[in-house]
Amino acid sequence: MILFPAIDLKDGVCVRLEQGDMTRATVFHRDPAEQAYAFELAGFEYLHIVDLDGAFAGRPMNATAVERILEATNIPVQLGGGIRDMATVEGWLGKGVNRVIIGTAAVNDPEFVKEAAALDPARVAVGLDARAGKVAVQGWAETSELSALDIARRFEDAGVAAIIYTDISRDGMLRGLNLDATILLAEAVSIPVIASGGLASLDDVKALLEPRAKKLEGAIVGRALYDGRLDAKAALDLIRISNRLQPT
Repeated sequence: MILFPAIDLKDGVCVRLEQGDMTRATVFHRDPAEQAYAFELAGFEYLHIVDLDGAFAGRPMNATAVERILEATNIPVQLGGGIRDMATVEGWLGKGVNRVIIGTAAVNDPEFVKEAAALDPARVAVGLDARAGKVAVQGWAETSELSALDIARRFEDAGVAAIIYTDISRDGMLRGLNLDATILLAEAVSIPVIASGGLASLDDVKALLEPRAKKLEGAIVGRALYDGRLDAKAALDLIRISNRLQPT
């Protein structure tokens, strides 16, 4: 089980949105690289970064901030937002991003996802962000007619490393993860699934460590870390103990 601290980038600073609404953004740190380094010092072993402006624009918009994070930290980074062509995939992987996350293009251009995964399967993930069961695209501004499972099944044999499943209605709202929907997805596909949207407390971390969630690769946490509702050390200690107790 991996706990991924989230760094969402808007206009070069670290923010958190409520339900994906760009007009409801709270700035939590004006130096994303400093925030990333703080997460590394806290003991996190992987970073989750989203270029929010890029998700709307369809191309990288916070590249300088991402590059500074890569320079400031030594832990793996997964990055999403505005990754919609092979040049962008190859560019980020070449700069040291460990895993790129393809979202909108997974709906609109599945062949691109398959091409990217063929390049390096371990370094390509799919981001599925659902609103009322349907996957949203273009920075969550538009909703498709496809369910997360519909899209996930497209890539069963493509070799993608993971699916990041976000419940938009819970994202940034501190209402707890939608584990029921996330676990159903994880049980329906062979691709590892990461839960996202709403993680609010240590109780949510405990729920991730229950037997029913054993197929999940991990979860993303954002606002709860920034506003102090979740103690990083307590959460990471709990996960490490659980991981040690897992049968080998």
